[in-house]
Amino acid sequence: MSALNLRIEQMRVWVRQHPWRTATVLFALFGIWFAYKGVDLYAQNKDERDIITARDAATAAVAARSNALINRMVQAQKKVEPVTAFTGEIFIMQTFKDSFKEADAVQVYAPGLATAYDDVAGFGAGRLALLEAATNNQQVAIRVIQAGGSRRLGLAKSVGADADMRLVYVQLPMSALNGVLDVTQEKHSYLGLRQGQTDVLNHGDATLASTAEINAVAIAKTPWRVVASAPLAEKGLFSAGGIAELVLGGLFFLLGAGCLFAPGYLQRRNGLESATEDGGDGADMTLEQMQQAGVIAAQAPPAPEFNIKESLQPKVPLDRSIFRAYDIRGIIGVNLDAGIACKVGEAVGTILVEKGLRGIVVGYDGRLSSPTMADGLCEGLASTGIEVINIGQVPTPVVYFAANTSEFTSGISVTGSHNPPDYNGLKIVIDGHTLSGDAIMDIFTRIIDKKIIRADNPGRIRQQDVIPEYINRIAEDVHIEQPLKVVVDCGNGVPGAVAPQVLRAIGAEVEELYCEVDGNFPNHHPDPSDPENLLDLIDLVKRSGADIGLAFDGDGDRLGVVTRSGEVIFADRLLMLFAEDVLSRNPGAAIIYDVKCTGALQGHILRNGGSPLMWKTGHSLIKAKMKETHAELAGEMSGHFFFSERWFGFDDGIYAAARLLEILAAAPEGIQAKFDELPKLVSTPELKAEVAEGEQHAFIARFVEQARFEGARISLIDGVRADWSDGWGLVRASNTTPVLVFRFEANDDAALARIKEAFREQLLALKPDMSLPF
Repeated sequence: MSALNLRIEQMRVWVRQHPWRTATVLFALFGIWFAYKGVDLYAQNKDERDIITARDAATAAVAARSNALINRMVQAQKKVEPVTAFTGEIFIMQTFKDSFKEADAVQVYAPGLATAYDDVAGFGAGRLALLEAATNNQQVAIRVIQAGGSRRLGLAKSVGADADMRLVYVQLPMSALNGVLDVTQEKHSYLGLRQGQTDVLNHGDATLASTAEINAVAIAKTPWRVVASAPLAEKGLFSAGGIAELVLGGLFFLLGAGCLFAPGYLQRRNGLESATEDGGDGADMTLEQMQQAGVIAAQAPPAPEFNIKESLQPKVPLDRSIFRAYDIRGIIGVNLDAGIACKVGEAVGTILVEKGLRGIVVGYDGRLSSPTMADGLCEGLASTGIEVINIGQVPTPVVYFAANTSEFTSGISVTGSHNPPDYNGLKIVIDGHTLSGDAIMDIFTRIIDKKIIRADNPGRIRQQDVIPEYINRIAEDVHIEQPLKVVVDCGNGVPGAVAPQVLRAIGAEVEELYCEVDGNFPNHHPDPSDPENLLDLIDLVKRSGADIGLAFDGDGDRLGVVTRSGEVIFADRLLMLFAEDVLSRNPGAAIIYDVKCTGALQGHILRNGGSPLMWKTGHSLIKAKMKETHAELAGEMSGHFFFSERWFGFDDGIYAAARLLEILAAAPEGIQAKFDELPKLVSTPELKAEVAEGEQHAFIARFVEQARFEGARISLIDGVRADWSDGWGLVRASNTTPVLVFRFEANDDAALARIKEAFREQLLALKPDMSLPF
């Protein structure tokens, strides 16, 4: 035994022989520590107390300024009413100009806003949404919008009624709100005026903006909240800001004093002498004496070192084609196996180390190949020195959830999604960002160039069950007003292990269909975007008298819905419901939808006071656009739904199902009537034409150059979408499988047939032997 260890054992002997002295010292140390901690916590929390005071002052200032502007609109309205057929728009405009001499623009519009809808981009989605809000509400609509490439303060008000109604729009410079946040000079805190998820005004340290929502206060009659944050300070025991620590420090000092005088008191009371005080302290005993006395045991031999087994070797060649637009996906035994997963793990682990990140979450779906794929992935990740939390067989949204709520901010889901059983793949999130495009290809490049970090000490791989936490979190957030009977079809995918539990937890009565996890998918393909895969669900919903039927894809990030009558509610119409709900609490919020969605969606979002944005198809691309625009909600025609409001912004079919039941249970007119309220045009589902691997992108590139659609507005965001006044058509290249994807929609059957034929002519002119699904 070393001299240090011997000294430690001597101290242990002394402690056993002098318990009162030891207790005195320990209580004194605890008292000092708690007193110091209490003083420190009280000082730290001063910043938060100050910023709350500043927030309240800013709230009052914003409310006063906005109320003054609203009152000016109301007073101007009174000067022009009653509006009659003889009241000129020039008179109305001049009256409001006189009331707002600082205005950039004052304009008057007729209801309907037909010219605005003809060119939404040119007119401005923000201005159009503001005017729609004024149309649907007698109150003054006010919000910050984008106009002329910069932010402006917009106000809108309806004047007159019925046929004589007009909409007045007033645009002010942002200087109209100057000074409302100048209520504190503290540079180490943050105040913001937040609209949706965007801070239209801010003051202080912008790095604190992400934590400011917790202290938000809403401003009446506006879509704004004043948000506030100070540097994160510990609340201490009982969240008392240091007070509890100071009290405990005093108690420990009192206990220490009691222990200091206790031996003398006991001796006097009992007439005894302390044998331990006179018997020597034994602090100078040798190692042999301690072992003979049984004070310590003989030293045990050192434990053998734990060796992590070597990484797996791929048994298939590394194929560049599996590194796709927004995930990695291939065929097991052909171009993907556990060895390739290990190589990907090494590359991703290297990226994490370079970014200074300590660990990652890994989960896998119910495919037969997924457990071994996950094992290889975990070994590759751990070989770089990072820690891996393996959460086992779970839907992909649960992996995303764990990455958002655990100590780490990264995650990988081993999943083939809705592809056939012999497929598998990897969806990757690093530090909150879902990888796509060049970031996916960087993984391939690192593997090829062997730019991999090898750690001397591999990281730890540990198991953790997060499903109960996921279920509880949703059950705490979503509440249904009345129980609904629901049939759930999971297509034997991994959602079957979680989705029924979640829906029961929020109060639904659930009947399960194909919820046993089976990677062979023996009953039907787990893809709810294909109506053929919903036939069994429709049948059971009708036979059981259920209120609604819900279907999930193979990894749970997509949702399909059928009604009691057997109608399939396409995802773009579901997005209308979700948008109405979200915008009722977040007026002016951005809502994103992909190029395959209905043309009625833009107007529906605008009429409900939102800002619509069409974007590329693909879960990674949508999530990146949401972060860029601070959108509250997004959706894709394929059934992906992304909620930032009340959730984390990732695509989650299970959570979307819970939110849908919340909306339907609160519908006073009933579920079918709620769906019937939504705009419904004549449309096709997604149609697909198979092509050779990789050919789809080259074909679309040629189609963009050569196709011509007379009288249509062309969008090249993702493929080619041609919009006419009575409908639209789309062709795009799939990023996951070698197919071309089509969709068509129109006001009536005749227009739909005409648009299909226009596309057919252009497609066959480019490739006459193409087999088209329409």
